[in-house]
Amino acid sequence: MASTEPEHEHREDEEAPAGEDEDTGAQVAPIVKLEEVAVSTGEEDEDAILDLKSKLYRFDKDGNQWKERGAGTVKLLKHKESGKVRLVMRQSKTLKICANHLVLPTMSVQEHAGNDKSCVWHATDFADGELKDELFCIRFASVENCKTFMEMFQEVAESQESKEENEDATVAADALEKLSVEGKKTEENAGEEAPAATKNEETKTDTDKKGEKPAPST
Repeated sequence: MASTEPEHEHREDEEAPAGEDEDTGAQVAPIVKLEEVAVSTGEEDEDAILDLKSKLYRFDKDGNQWKERGAGTVKLLKHKESGKVRLVMRQSKTLKICANHLVLPTMSVQEHAGNDKSCVWHATDFADGELKDELFCIRFASVENCKTFMEMFQEVAESQESKEENEDATVAADALEKLSVEGKKTEENAGEEAPAATKNEETKTDTDKKGEKPAPST
């Protein structure tokens, strides 16, 4: 007679998982209730005109070598009202700021010697919370991205120069207009004072005439 023990063990093995998956219907409420918080990036009033993945380096003058600042996304952000453009780069994981500076007319970007995927430029940077003169080098995954960055950077710098010239011209025009208005007012005031002086002189002359005695007749 064949033993039935293996069949019995097999049935127990099949029934065991059913007990593990049994739903008790219990609900566990979260201990801490998390509320959604709005996070400000400081870029709400700006439009991104460039957005590329890259790796940034800064030149360490003391060590005379390039040091990595981080890998992430470099952006050129144009302010919606002022029209000024700044370069901002954040690390991809921590979102820590690697670079943060305005693109000025005096800036120029150049291809890094010996590497057509990299370029360099000087800037007064504010990434560390204080202004520092930095020499940056940025490297892209392709030659095309590097060229795109250089062309856009240079275009922005030139447009800012034109913008500054227009602002200077506007300031100069306003100053000239103000001087013209003030000069006109001065002339008008002088013209108003002149008749009064003449009137006073006429009154004085009439008084003098009344005070004179008629000459005796001969």
